[in-house]
Amino acid sequence: MKNWGKTKLGDVCSFVRGPFGGSLKKNIFKTEGCAVYEQQHAIYDQFDDIRYFIDEVKFNEMKRFELKSGDLIMSCSGTMGKVAIVPENIQKGIINQALLKLTPSKKISTVFLKLWMQSENFQESLKEYSGGAAIQNVASVAILKQIEIPLPPLPEQQRIVSILDEAFAAIAKAKANAEQNLKNAKELFESYLQGVFKEKGDGWVEKTLGEIGSPKMCKRIFKEQTTATGDIPFYKIGTFGKEPDAFISKEIFDEFRSKYSFPKKGDVLISASGTIGRRVRYDGEPAYFQDSNIVWIDNDEKQVLNDYLFVIYEFCNWSPSKGATISRLYNSDLTSVKITFPKSKEEQKAILYQLDTLRAETQKLEALYQKKIADLEELKKSILQKAFSGELGGRDVEV
Repeated sequence: MKNWGKTKLGDVCSFVRGPFGGSLKKNIFKTEGCAVYEQQHAIYDQFDDIRYFIDEVKFNEMKRFELKSGDLIMSCSGTMGKVAIVPENIQKGIINQALLKLTPSKKISTVFLKLWMQSENFQESLKEYSGGAAIQNVASVAILKQIEIPLPPLPEQQRIVSILDEAFAAIAKAKANAEQNLKNAKELFESYLQGVFKEKGDGWVEKTLGEIGSPKMCKRIFKEQTTATGDIPFYKIGTFGKEPDAFISKEIFDEFRSKYSFPKKGDVLISASGTIGRRVRYDGEPAYFQDSNIVWIDNDEKQVLNDYLFVIYEFCNWSPSKGATISRLYNSDLTSVKITFPKSKEEQKAILYQLDTLRAETQKLEALYQKKIADLEELKKSILQKAFSGELGGRDVEV
């Protein structure tokens, strides 16, 4: 860090915190006019999507909060500390109460300042001075002005910016490649899966689910029979396939399971409302399921394996008779749904084995690419850390 000084943030830029919320009440907003810039513009680093406007009179009253090209804005509550540089030719406008405007002096490069504010050094200081919570309001301007910033000479700032621009471009390209590879891996499995059921060979049959077995559902459970904690999880349509938020007693469970319809281990449960056709394998563990909203076909597996049903349900048309999206799957809908399958259960098993093998391989690829993406994000943080510790060398960045 030779020739590097340190200074206070308040010595290299001026600050303007957005106006109090009462200054920008909804009744003053217009359908067009001068823009009101919000947190989203800092968070997403874009200045085109404007939701609120004020007239020229109000703008002149609040001219202190005007945004100009070269200013920086920072989000100040909730998702705190996101920074963007105001570009050329933005629509004339002001910041709202959730933004902080920083106008750099000639001592500091605007891009250097932005990059430093994105570094862990600044972000950790920001959290510390703002209370340390994940969701909070930013510290006062007086405190922010006291945060120390490394200040190399301008030529060194420009060198650092140039190296970081090049490094981040390489990282962005590598990340885009990894994301595309991740997408390709997922699409490979989906493509194979669809191909299996489209290219039906000899010995395949088409039947309705009603020809496979009878539709079933559990006995109705009333709200007063449930508790927030308890012995047996009770899955409603909102918690189907997720964590339960209601329970029933073991006594009710034992009685209802013995007297009324109840799934066998391996049966494929189906959502019959909300998002139609979501499926969950019943694992045999004690649990109860909301009547009419969660249903299943009572399949004895003489014709088709439950594991095969689980896979093919993904491709079912759950409203075959109505020809439109439905909000509820009635028994008549369920029993009319058509599926195709090989009559040979050995062939069904072979298809499932192939799918499991390909799924395992694609999951390995997905894990590899997800790790690559995470590593690239860490590399970006590491390069920023080195840059502001005076450890940034040449331009070669291995990604």
